[in-house]
Amino acid sequence: MKLTVVGGGSTYTPELIDGFARLRDTLPITELVLVDPAEERLGLVAGLARRIFARQGHPGRITATVDLDAAVAGADAVLLQLRVGGQAAREKDETWPLECGCVGQETTGAGGLAKALRTVPVVLDIAERVRRAAPDAWIIDFTNPVGIVTRALLTAGHKAVGLCNVAIGLQRKFAALLGLAPAELHLDHVGLNHLTWELGVRRGGPGGEDLLPGLLAGHGAAVAADLRLPRAVLHGLGVVPSYYLRYYYQHDEVVRELRSKPSRAAEVAAMERELLALYGDPALDEKPALLAKRGGAFYSEAAVDLAAALLGDGAGTPSPYQVVNTLNDGTLPFLPDDAVIEVQARVDGTGPRPLPVPRIDPLYAGLIANVTAYEDLALDAALRGGRERVFKALLAHPLIGQFERAEALTDRLLAHNKEHLAWA
Repeated sequence: MKLTVVGGGSTYTPELIDGFARLRDTLPITELVLVDPAEERLGLVAGLARRIFARQGHPGRITATVDLDAAVAGADAVLLQLRVGGQAAREKDETWPLECGCVGQETTGAGGLAKALRTVPVVLDIAERVRRAAPDAWIIDFTNPVGIVTRALLTAGHKAVGLCNVAIGLQRKFAALLGLAPAELHLDHVGLNHLTWELGVRRGGPGGEDLLPGLLAGHGAAVAADLRLPRAVLHGLGVVPSYYLRYYYQHDEVVRELRSKPSRAAEVAAMERELLALYGDPALDEKPALLAKRGGAFYSEAAVDLAAALLGDGAGTPSPYQVVNTLNDGTLPFLPDDAVIEVQARVDGTGPRPLPVPRIDPLYAGLIANVTAYEDLALDAALRGGRERVFKALLAHPLIGQFERAEALTDRLLAHNKEHLAWA
């Protein structure tokens, strides 16, 4: 089995490598290729990756290259984890929206649109090259904004599934609070990427006993603290929103917080410099503890489970169900069939098939429909360019929605991203 990681020079990659090594019976990789244009950091990451495999006795071969076409040739699956413009572009995404009184965040609001505009054309070019060199390969997208990027891939006819670590992170936290094994819990996870709610926490699988009321009653304070939301919000909703809902439910408070401290991008950039120095130590043969602060917790386990289910090799996955980003296709009747949603699905070699979802409260359905409309316009802007399309997408976003604010954000977005937008 050959897997290729595009963006293999990311400081995230050792988390992925550790999962591949630990879970080799589930996903028996024989060849792993890391590809990245940043040759120096790719070498550091690849060296650590080989040492992790050696320490854990994994027999697979790890290679590194800057040649994308060679890297994907004959691959069974290609994982995308790239960041166009690097942390410097992220720093801008997180700062200029604040000038207009809006959340500065790399996947949500105006910053998220900027990232989509930079990313979609690059990902589609990579996907076309995968189609030529490995026509049967599955593309697993971890590149944000995952919903928009996955929709671009599926609209272009690629074998693609989007992946996010929010659901698996919540599953692990809930399991720890309840004193259960993670595999015992099935989340009724519904929404769009970075716009989801846990409507149920079920023991044993779909239709199992719902533990959510007891979880909120007994551990509501801990859950709320982890999400940085008031416990009263969870009590009033009766469900668990993802932490990204804080940008909607407490937008103005978040803006005040972000204006008062260094950006997350600045923190991550400093952390990455320290991590790369650690990766260059030839004695290091495991992922360092610092990596846990970088983000992406449990990404490796989610990626292993999804790839194993899609490729049908190994001893199987802990559950036949995976939370993925895939076509709506009637699952949420208030959305178009070609919208990309994030839900539980049964996954096998034919791809994901979303599980039925009960009627969703208008409180959530309305926001889902609104953000889906924004994503329609965002993808159109990413594919066809043009100031007017960017403006319309910003005006449609529920965190913006005002004419003058959308105009000001459009000007700033274009000014800060000219080098990455061929049409600007």
